[in-house]
Amino acid sequence: MGRRRIVSSPLLRTKSIDQILADADQPEHRLRKTLTAWDLTALGIGAIIGTGIFVLVGTAIVGDAHRPGAGPGIILSFILSGITCALAALCYAEFAAMIPVAGSAYTFSYATLGEFLAWLTGWNLILEYGVACVAVAIGWSGYFNKLLILAGIELPYWATNPPHWAGGPEGSVANFPAAIIVLLVTVVLVIGIKESARAAGMIVLLKLAVILFFIAVGAPAVSADNWTPFMPNGFEGVRAAAAIIFFAYIGFDAVSTAAEEAKNPQRDVPLGILGSLAVCTVLYISVAAVLTGLVPVSQIDIHAPVAEALSLVGYKWGAAIVAIGAVAGITSVLVVMMLGQIRVFFAMSRDRLVSPELSKVHPTFGTPHRATILTGAVVAILAAFFQIGEAADMTNIGTFFAFVLVSIGIMLLRYTKADLPRPFRLPFMPLVPILSVAACLYLMAGLPWATWIRFVVWTIIGILVYLSYGMKRSKLAGRGASPE
Repeated sequence: MGRRRIVSSPLLRTKSIDQILADADQPEHRLRKTLTAWDLTALGIGAIIGTGIFVLVGTAIVGDAHRPGAGPGIILSFILSGITCALAALCYAEFAAMIPVAGSAYTFSYATLGEFLAWLTGWNLILEYGVACVAVAIGWSGYFNKLLILAGIELPYWATNPPHWAGGPEGSVANFPAAIIVLLVTVVLVIGIKESARAAGMIVLLKLAVILFFIAVGAPAVSADNWTPFMPNGFEGVRAAAAIIFFAYIGFDAVSTAAEEAKNPQRDVPLGILGSLAVCTVLYISVAAVLTGLVPVSQIDIHAPVAEALSLVGYKWGAAIVAIGAVAGITSVLVVMMLGQIRVFFAMSRDRLVSPELSKVHPTFGTPHRATILTGAVVAILAAFFQIGEAADMTNIGTFFAFVLVSIGIMLLRYTKADLPRPFRLPFMPLVPILSVAACLYLMAGLPWATWIRFVVWTIIGILVYLSYGMKRSKLAGRGASPE
């Protein structure tokens, strides 16, 4: 009797880890391995500390028309978001050490949950990183303009705001500084990942110094009276704020997208993920405590809260220093977020779920230059014409979705492939991934309904793209692969 072949739905076909690693080693798609543990940690910190703490924390404290603010309870919001990210980070660390290739959650899902869910993960990572890049570029523009004003230079409003139809003031044309910084970062990313990591590393040292400066200068001026009431809108305000400032933590997962370019990924990627998250959590809680203690909640500026708080208590020179650090810090976030977007595109293209042209590597620079240029052009256009708030919410919901799938996938892989070598082993299995899923879903529920509607529409579009293109043209379809 001949060997029986198992026929199953193409939606469920998985890609073996050996196959993933072999595809990554093909000469025409091979990325250079140049990154050390410090490079990866710097990339993580570079991605995490930026728009979230320098810009969005103001909205999270004060609130807006769609949700209540946390007030001084923002300290608890940072702790809640930090715990959620720590749970997910442990899942990412085990996966990244086992499968050190580009693609992050997309690649992990392909190995465990099947092609369809891998596609949805990749599609939502495109949403996460792409929209995050837009939000970060807009935040950079805001601080850059504030820095120019402190220097006595003021750009015309029509050149620094989106057009009126997108919510900008009457007569405005586009946010040109946001578009220009995206294009400059695109050039850096085309030139090379090592150069990008080195630039991010230098900027990380600068913005860490600025944050420590804010804490040191602001702490003596803190008044405990400003912490009362601690939770003006109860714990619901804390949860709503945690869903907003979750954006401040996005970035540690970008470390896993660069795993393929690490010299010793089995050791260095988990160090980069967990190290960057730990450093940033401690700094965030400290900044939140000082910021809410410096000025009453009603006086916190939602556009440049950290710099403006120092200005309000008489440290105008300190506000200028913070503004410089914010511009530098947000620049490094943009570098790493765009890197993440490009590497997800690269991995999906290598699997032929999107055009294989995007996975071509530049013969001189060793980078996926076509995916880089496409990403830079799209992000620059969107940053010029849209506003920051909705972009952050869309980023968060895409990230929560990816975290949920990674947490489920690591549980499945632990039991379906128990014999695979695991350089980093997740503790307390399956409790940690179960708690990760629960925490992500809890914070997702705190996002506005409008964000959920946009997320569902985006997902439906993704399903249609997969059914009409990816399902028939994927590399596994050509190989006639079936689930393992």
